[in-house]
Amino acid sequence: MNNRLFTSESVTEGHPDKLCDQVSDAVLDEILACDPDARVACETVATTGLVAVLGEITTSCYADIPSIVRRTVRDIGYDNADYGLDYKSCAVITTIDEQSPDIAMGVDSAYEVREEKHEETYNTGAGDQGMVFGFACTDTEELMPAPIAYAHNLAAALALSRRNGALPWLRPDGKAQVTVEYGEDGLPKRAAAIVLSAQHAPDVDLKTLREAVYEEIICKNLPKGFIDRKTKIFINPTGRFVIGGPQGDTGLTGRKIIVDTYGGYARHGGGAFSGKDPTKVDRSGSYMARYAAKNIVAAGLAEKCEIEIAYAIGVAAPVSVTALTFGTGRLSDERIARIIASEFDLRPGAIIDALGLRAPMYKKLAAYGHFGRRDLDLTWERTDRAEKLRSYL
Repeated sequence: MNNRLFTSESVTEGHPDKLCDQVSDAVLDEILACDPDARVACETVATTGLVAVLGEITTSCYADIPSIVRRTVRDIGYDNADYGLDYKSCAVITTIDEQSPDIAMGVDSAYEVREEKHEETYNTGAGDQGMVFGFACTDTEELMPAPIAYAHNLAAALALSRRNGALPWLRPDGKAQVTVEYGEDGLPKRAAAIVLSAQHAPDVDLKTLREAVYEEIICKNLPKGFIDRKTKIFINPTGRFVIGGPQGDTGLTGRKIIVDTYGGYARHGGGAFSGKDPTKVDRSGSYMARYAAKNIVAAGLAEKCEIEIAYAIGVAAPVSVTALTFGTGRLSDERIARIIASEFDLRPGAIIDALGLRAPMYKKLAAYGHFGRRDLDLTWERTDRAEKLRSYL
């Protein structure tokens, strides 16, 4: 492999789209805490002075959605009208219907039971058709691609420096982008470029901001020696970033799906995660695909593994399972796909039980990625199947 470049981006929790993801998942968490079997498909839109929550929710409990919205907006840091969104005074609009009964009948009773009269341990049908992808590689300790892992580090560090007062003139919105150069061995070698845009108070001068962000954010949150004299570094390259968040750009749930997953390094089925209960395979299937791929790599069956799982609406069993190891597999891709299908129960109900997905845990996933999170004990990030998988070698 020749030297090559790959770039991924992350955004802070105050980014307008990420704010919406967090509101949608905060609503989901509130409902699941009371009704673990609820059906939730919750979308959020945010703009200057306004947050709107809409979607389809079927549940036996009551959720005070306006209070959830205001609490989430406050926790992110939008607590001043000068920021264009203030949790105390912003308008909150809700428009919620129940889940379509046509969809519910397929989720409540899978095709295998309704049509084929099977006796199934797990009777939950997939909430929609579609395909999901999972990926793992040996770039980093958490088996994630280096560009997205390092971009998340920088974005999270921006938020932390704002919260702990290290850089008190920072505001909630921000973006980080990292370009990694890979060596001939296919492993991360150096940072070729770093782009970091941080929303800030109007009274901080650009020179102070750039020097502080370089020292506090970039130097402290990338591997030692990763930056060299040839690394291109751009900090607030427009020269000013005061207007941000929903005032600068309308936010929408599900518009940062590449940030949520692998930074574009691996494929994406197209479905967003936030605001969806785990009967939606966009979410639960993606988590299981990551779990399987990570355990395949941790077991040494491959250095890179991308898994695709495809579903039909209302059907429990997937219609296809495929694996790609990009020439790094110690077994054939076809063999690895068969191993995954036999060792991991990929039916939605089984995934929900195996990974404990009915618990209210989703808001904390809605910023800085759903995968490779060393700060959280996520079931799909465990490598507890690796020892069993090694036996196939």
